Amino acid sequence: MKQILNRLFEHQYLSKEEAADIMFNIGSGKYNENQIAAFISVFIMRSITIDELAGFQKALLELAHNVDLSEYNPMDIVGTGGDGKNTFNISTLSCVVLAGAGYKMCKHGNYGATSVSGSSNAMEQHGVKFTTDIDKLRRSIEETNLAYLHAPLFNSAMKTVAPIRKALGVRTFFNLLGPLVSPVRPRRQCLGVYNLKMARLYEYTYQQSGIDFSIIHSLDGYDELSLTGDMKIITNTGHKVVKAADLGFESVRPEELYGGDTVEKAAALFDSILENRCTEAQKNVVLANSAVAIQVILPEISFADAVAQARESLESGKALANFKKFVALNA
Repeated sequence: MKQILNRLFEHQYLSKEEAADIMFNIGSGKYNENQIAAFISVFIMRSITIDELAGFQKALLELAHNVDLSEYNPMDIVGTGGDGKNTFNISTLSCVVLAGAGYKMCKHGNYGATSVSGSSNAMEQHGVKFTTDIDKLRRSIEETNLAYLHAPLFNSAMKTVAPIRKALGVRTFFNLLGPLVSPVRPRRQCLGVYNLKMARLYEYTYQQSGIDFSIIHSLDGYDELSLTGDMKIITNTGHKVVKAADLGFESVRPEELYGGDTVEKAAALFDSILENRCTEAQKNVVLANSAVAIQVILPEISFADAVAQARESLESGKALANFKKFVALNA
């Protein structure tokens, strides 16, 4: 690691093979926490390359406890995190809304590293017990259209770096990797990113893997469709920039997306949205993100029709009832 760090401090880059070897070693416990923290810090100060990202991804997928749910062709909605906005759990709620609408979802998530409540915090707060048991995961997706994979359980490297990421408290390249290393290897994904450079990196990566995707980014820095300003949507068929009005919504103020200062408050907000007791702004952001995800599965339908499907799931109580069933099944 000393040799590697010296090279990186001299502004050199890693090949795909070197990056994969290093990640294998991290997952195998060959480096101590200080060495890993120093290694991670290099990529806080400079951008990761396509080869480095591909190498890290390759190693993490090979290290992962793989889960075959391919017969369901499930989708994941995920944000990279690290946008520093501390929004409520928009992508997790969108997964719940789509499951309520009848779509097969497999959410891959983790505890919050740079925000108060990540998707795993939200699930755990509701009593969900994390598992790697394929039979339980399969039953969950069959009966509730939703399975949840807590990332550290499925990958030793992610577990090793979790306390280091939390201690650093800033976004790292592991935010980048999270969406790319689901052990289910979903063929459909809706991904939120916090800057355009990252969006281009993911677009290239997704194009190489041939999956159906939508990459979303709000130009004021959110890794969601925030409805707070101009937003970019990148899909298999091209790029477009939209405003809230273009999507049929009113603009939202940033403070309306605040996720709370404790895990308990974040969970209460999560419940208020599922129970349709939330503000119009909170609901609309969930509907917008849910709709763009539905269009990944059904690209032939209009955005307005996708919103209508998401709205029906949320406002009819289907999403809430289905989530309660999911929690009971996974408690």
